[in-house]
Amino acid sequence: MNRGAAGRGALLLAAALLAAALPAAALPAAAQSVAAQSVARIEAVYADWLDAVSAVSTIDSGLTPRVAGRNRKLWAARLRELTATLGHSLEPADPAALSTADARALQAMRKGFVDYSPQTPDTGVQGARTTCADAAKPSADTAMLQAALYACFEEIGNRIDFDGQLMVRTTALQQLQQLPDGESRKRLFFALAPLWIAVNGADGADSPYRRMMLLNGADVRNSGRSPISDAAATFGITPPVVERWLVRVLEAWRARSGGAALEPWDYWYASASASRAFASATPKDSILTTAKRFYRDLGADLDALGVRHDLDVRSGKSPLAYTEQIRIGRQVGNTWRPTLARVSGNYEQGGLFVLNELIHEDGHAVHYSAVHTRPAFFSLGDDVFFEAFADVPAWSSSEPAWQQKYLGLHADEGAALRELYSNVVLDAAWGLFELRMLAVPSADPNLLWTDITSRYLNIVPHPQWSWWALRVQLVRWPGYMINYGLGAVLTADVRQRIRNSIGPFDTGNPRWYGWTSAHLLRFGSSVDTAQLLRQFLGRPVSPDAILSELQRVGSAQ
Repeated sequence: MNRGAAGRGALLLAAALLAAALPAAALPAAAQSVAAQSVARIEAVYADWLDAVSAVSTIDSGLTPRVAGRNRKLWAARLRELTATLGHSLEPADPAALSTADARALQAMRKGFVDYSPQTPDTGVQGARTTCADAAKPSADTAMLQAALYACFEEIGNRIDFDGQLMVRTTALQQLQQLPDGESRKRLFFALAPLWIAVNGADGADSPYRRMMLLNGADVRNSGRSPISDAAATFGITPPVVERWLVRVLEAWRARSGGAALEPWDYWYASASASRAFASATPKDSILTTAKRFYRDLGADLDALGVRHDLDVRSGKSPLAYTEQIRIGRQVGNTWRPTLARVSGNYEQGGLFVLNELIHEDGHAVHYSAVHTRPAFFSLGDDVFFEAFADVPAWSSSEPAWQQKYLGLHADEGAALRELYSNVVLDAAWGLFELRMLAVPSADPNLLWTDITSRYLNIVPHPQWSWWALRVQLVRWPGYMINYGLGAVLTADVRQRIRNSIGPFDTGNPRWYGWTSAHLLRFGSSVDTAQLLRQFLGRPVSPDAILSELQRVGSAQ
């Protein structure tokens, strides 16, 4: 999200010049005061800028035509003004003229100005929209390829044609859990083929995905960072250790997945007996009600927190479920004004699959609501942390005690957990896939995916098909899947720590939200996430908890 302050730059420049002439310890109090006031002014503009970015994004999502009484035209004009101002203001500054806290705040705002800026700047001039067809352009750069392939998930993935019935991609994946006839599942699986073909063609070196990965690889080398190294740093480990942990999780799953190899269209069905048993207990119109009831029992009333939900399918809507803020939490006068969050999804039907995803997204929403820090540090923390935390409540939906309380019936523990972890290890497989693709961007993705899924998931090898290309994150934000795959390690560790501290919470615990807010969620980026996790756990993150949980999973037989 964007923001600026032109005239503030002169004040920062004056402080910087003073700092250059004097050692930090000898800097006059007057200069320190000028610098601190300058940062405070910039931060106020930055907070306004974040609100403007959030408002424009909210209106563009289709949730509402107005935010805080302003339409898109007014917010977009405000955003352009603040972006220009903030762009100038963040440049000249010498940390020597600032307190440690203000220096960190300024650094955080510079990072946020990049991270939260709209991916397509709003110039006020109507431009051509990137489409899936643009992925075929030989001249397309990294940004265009990623935007074009994302568009494929909206244009094709939101219109899967199965036996004459159109459905969104997530519904198709859920149907693969439910269709009792193997031939029907096979037809549905291949109804997804136009999507993966749009992404990876015939798997040639000139496919859109493979060209994008080569270009992205160059960007990663130039920056010296990737989502893999970022996630590793959050855990205090290295990318090779990340790889070893993912392999350990996958090997633990393989040990409980014997028998004949499964065709890919049968993988979801084989582990989803719980979802099929709960079909009548999880109709579409009950999903949101059930999620809200669970969070109330955790001490987080979604309605009281002002969380908005946008869950129906419509043309042009984002092809993935996500949660963002409508406005940020900030001090207004003498009053704290909390964050307002919104959840977006594409739900054509109910089911445990959808319910689990919604509880995950609502986990982000309550995280946003809990953030209570200065605007410079408005954030959910590192990606792998906030994705992992959202699964802390979501995993409860696979526990028999949760199912009995909220659905009125429950599955056998081994079967219920097998369904949960069949999806967790699939994310681990995608995480390992991305780790290795980012390490060797010229690798053949079909061969790599086939090796991982046949070796660890007991899936029949089909290197001729690019069926790995079913997750939008793979093309829009290469490397992002590590935050789910590796994030599962943290989810299990955090769940264990919470249980040990305040007791069980799978069927609710009124202390849960207040306690997790105080110990984990309120800090934003004011505390380094790696440091926060070490303090919370009392030790480094470990895979022991998830490996222990996998022992509870029922065997494939």
